[in-house]
Amino acid sequence: MSRRVSIFGATGSIGQNTIDLIARALDDYDVVALTGAGNITQLAQDARNLGAQVAVTAHEHLLGDLRSALSGTGIEAAAGEQAIKEAAGRPVDWAMSAIIGAAGLAPGVEVLKQGATLALANKESLVCAGKLILETAAAHNSQILPVDSEHSAIFQALIGEDIDAVERIIITASGGAFRDWPLDKLSDATLAQASSHPNWDMGQRITIDSASMFNKAMEVIETREYFGVAPEKIEVLIHPQSMIHALVGFNDGALMAHIGPSDMRHAIGFALHHPHRRSLPVERLDLAKIGTFEFRAPDDVRWPALRLAREVMERGGMSGAVFNAAKEIALDGFIEGRLQFPQMAEVVEEVLEGLIPDTSLIDANMTLDNVAQVDHLARQTAKAVIKKRAG
Repeated sequence: MSRRVSIFGATGSIGQNTIDLIARALDDYDVVALTGAGNITQLAQDARNLGAQVAVTAHEHLLGDLRSALSGTGIEAAAGEQAIKEAAGRPVDWAMSAIIGAAGLAPGVEVLKQGATLALANKESLVCAGKLILETAAAHNSQILPVDSEHSAIFQALIGEDIDAVERIIITASGGAFRDWPLDKLSDATLAQASSHPNWDMGQRITIDSASMFNKAMEVIETREYFGVAPEKIEVLIHPQSMIHALVGFNDGALMAHIGPSDMRHAIGFALHHPHRRSLPVERLDLAKIGTFEFRAPDDVRWPALRLAREVMERGGMSGAVFNAAKEIALDGFIEGRLQFPQMAEVVEEVLEGLIPDTSLIDANMTLDNVAQVDHLARQTAKAVIKKRAG
């Protein structure tokens, strides 16, 4: 019997790698929904190739283009935020959540409400509303499987283990494009330089987030939310080769390390086939050829995002939603040339300092509406901070 699957964020790097794996065994799957943003050509092509029931673009003004691209196929075309949410409500067995940003939260919740397995690549869901999404999964007997390479590695290292025996969780970071730059040169970093990752082939926004370490800061918060470990047990280690994705340390002194190539199809494939393992088209590492793994401690001066993540975990509530929203607007500011590279963290810190003390906001009941309200307010605050800086 074919498994019913949907892919939210199908045209991004995670979505395309997911499609690559599904297309290799298409008879095993019944593709229900694919969603994307502005790449209508790719979205329509994938919907045709996979025989999807519906294809949805996030941009309502592109609905006509999508309909034209799917003309004669019998595949439904839809557009807009509500259409993505409705697509997420279509019954499936498994869904990939790979929409970038807070926009991925609501579709993920809809998938969980139907008792399906959610493969979670959307970091923002746990950062902004970890309590909400985990409680939704528990209430509907759904399963969330992590797709970030680091969290997939932790998940795999914990199979058969007692979480109470865990002393530490170490997530690794490549250090991104500027790990070896002199600190006084970071203000001169260009968009093109920040958009080039030394190891991973990813989209522009996540590549820049890797260079600023905001990506890793989000993953630290995710680790706290998903695995329920105390923040002080979570460590970050710079590992330039990006082959050891995470390590779990136990109370007997043992360290379990997950080693694999820099290929997201491993983590995606693990989530797709869990609880089984199947052959995946990824490189088999030659450790003798690699020879050496390097490690170094992270620097909070170079990467202040890590310090801010610890402050968010200490504060709790919906401070993660403030952090994420401010980060997204600051990233827009850098991409648009209105902020220098180090100023992204400065903007985020200023927004956190302004909003976190508001207990009526941060400690309100965690609902989709309240998370959306916090997200909106933090975005508006970040925009105001950037405008003020511009004079």
